[in-house]
Amino acid sequence: MRTTPPLRHLSMRHPLLTIALAGVIATSSNAQAQQEATLEQVIVESSRLSQIGIAESANAGVVTRKQLEARTVYRPGELLEATPGLIVSQHSGEGKANQFYLRGFNLDHGTDLRTTVDGMLINQRSHAHGQGWTDLNFMIPELATRLEYRKGPYYAEEGDFASAGAVSVRYADVLPEGLASIGVGGSGYRRALLANSPAFGNVHLLYALELFHNDGPFRVGDDYRKVNGVLRYSEGSAASGFNLGAMAYHGSWHSTDQIPQRAVVDGSVGRFDAIDQTDGGSAHRYSLSGEWHRNSETSSTTINAYAINNRLDLYSNFTYFLDDPINGDQFSQPDRRITTAINAAHTWRTQWLGREAESRVGLQFQNDNIHNGLDSTRAQRRLSTTRDDHIVETSASAFFENTTRWTDRFRTIAGLRSDFYRFDVNSKVTPENSGTANDHTISPKLNLVFGPWDKTEYYFNIGSGFHSNDARGATISVDPKTGAAARRVPPLVRSRGLEVGLRSEIVPGLQSALSFYRLDFDSELTFAGDAGTTEAGRATRRTGFEFSNYYRATRWLTIDADVAFARARFRDVDLVGQRVPGAVEGVASLALAVDNLGPYFGALQLRYFGPRPLIEDDSVRSASTVTLNGRVGIKLSPSTKIELEGYNLTNRRDAAIDYYYASRLPGEAAGGVNDVHFHPIESRSYRVTLNTTF
Repeated sequence: MRTTPPLRHLSMRHPLLTIALAGVIATSSNAQAQQEATLEQVIVESSRLSQIGIAESANAGVVTRKQLEARTVYRPGELLEATPGLIVSQHSGEGKANQFYLRGFNLDHGTDLRTTVDGMLINQRSHAHGQGWTDLNFMIPELATRLEYRKGPYYAEEGDFASAGAVSVRYADVLPEGLASIGVGGSGYRRALLANSPAFGNVHLLYALELFHNDGPFRVGDDYRKVNGVLRYSEGSAASGFNLGAMAYHGSWHSTDQIPQRAVVDGSVGRFDAIDQTDGGSAHRYSLSGEWHRNSETSSTTINAYAINNRLDLYSNFTYFLDDPINGDQFSQPDRRITTAINAAHTWRTQWLGREAESRVGLQFQNDNIHNGLDSTRAQRRLSTTRDDHIVETSASAFFENTTRWTDRFRTIAGLRSDFYRFDVNSKVTPENSGTANDHTISPKLNLVFGPWDKTEYYFNIGSGFHSNDARGATISVDPKTGAAARRVPPLVRSRGLEVGLRSEIVPGLQSALSFYRLDFDSELTFAGDAGTTEAGRATRRTGFEFSNYYRATRWLTIDADVAFARARFRDVDLVGQRVPGAVEGVASLALAVDNLGPYFGALQLRYFGPRPLIEDDSVRSASTVTLNGRVGIKLSPSTKIELEGYNLTNRRDAAIDYYYASRLPGEAAGGVNDVHFHPIESRSYRVTLNTTF
């Protein structure tokens, strides 16, 4: 991988160009070429980049291609688990967006974890199923050249959904070699991938095509099928250049949703069964994006723009026959949208009060044109419509950040961010719920960095952030099911964070980071997609610590060891209890990677996330979940290798996720039964893959 970091920000950010600047590119190409000639290019060989002297906190980092390649992932979204303390799970069919856990949050399908791929925001606002819906099934891990992560609301460039953390995946413009891969495995697993980036002078044309199928261990298989493609034109270098890209993804699946524990205990269903076998869905994602970046010894300018067409048709049944004992409680949540966005940032180096300083200013704009709804269905046939809405959600943001190095061992990073949101909702079923709403927030940030002393830096971070709420909650007047009055919620909810930490490389080959944090939310407000209403949650506080380590023990062995703990509580006093349901507490992982050992290579990954409260008084808790995945491979030639991957090697019967709520099975009394509902982790399985480069 090549990178040219004349400025601090260049090692962390590579946004994309708006297509509108294509004409400017042509007229300025000669000047860019002259500037490129003056910039030294550095080949980075290490698996994890040192962040001493670069990062603003103990919980920001960069994971390179080499370390990403060493990970064993069951599904594409698990690539994000390269972020210390982050758990990626699933509670339904494989085509559905993942569940995420981080810093004491059950982040549902992505709320408060800002996720971007090549500068494109993946979190979908005002989504039919859940705020911040983050579907990563289109991602191709082999194209990921780096992953950048940040945690906490301390970074001026990160806005909506970033309070718990922000993860950015960067695709390669140029592949080291062409790649052809074919894989087979149990439970109907089949995968084929073809990718290359041929050069035409200073121009590269990257293409990738992926075909995929998987059933999983379920009695009625997921039958998850996807077709995935990438086409990218790039010109220039990491210093100055541009690219234009297109991505296309289509997937369809059958869902085995969570099941009630009581039905498994009495033997009426098996662990890999479902109550409603007609659940499922389909999705597509088409995107066009453009990037332009220009770097000199004293400044950097980046611009990106993109347009995304997303569509989801999702059928779910979580309560079975609780509301409708005749037809059942299956519901449909259709969502289709066009998202357009443009982001621009400029960084320049200067002197301020006689000290070396670097300033960064940026503008961000996004518009979502959304059509979504909520229908009651039976076997995916519509019975009635609860909501049918057209939403236009627009945001405009500006940020400024200044880094000043006051001494050789003290620097500050101060930032200010301003966000404006406008919601326009046209509710076709209940016109009373139509309307507009505006909101604005200003988020200051301050990071103090001391050191290094003995290859150790110390950090103090304080800042505020926010997440947006579903637009329908900001304009609602009546409950669309009952007609009763409904309470509106604020469009934007503020968060406040405080953190102290350190990062050390005093031990040769070992990179360690330790931090202690507190994060407050004014309200954990969510849109209840299965009811069509909003629910205003209570104010919360999370405190915790994280300890992460990366150790290159020998030239052939690397070790990742991370542990985190969080305490999540409601800040008010209520007799129902103070625990935040579903909030993850203890998390730990251990990953070993072996390479450069003759023709052999391999990896092992142990992942643990502990018991969680499922209701506010902590009287019902989930069990812990432990998985052990691994792979072993052999290089048959310089261009060909074969590898065997194994998942849940100990064949544990744990749950991927647990909930506690009321549901009703056939024959049960009206009102249902409160019970734990869980989705099992996959049973032990294996996949064999043959890779060849050309």
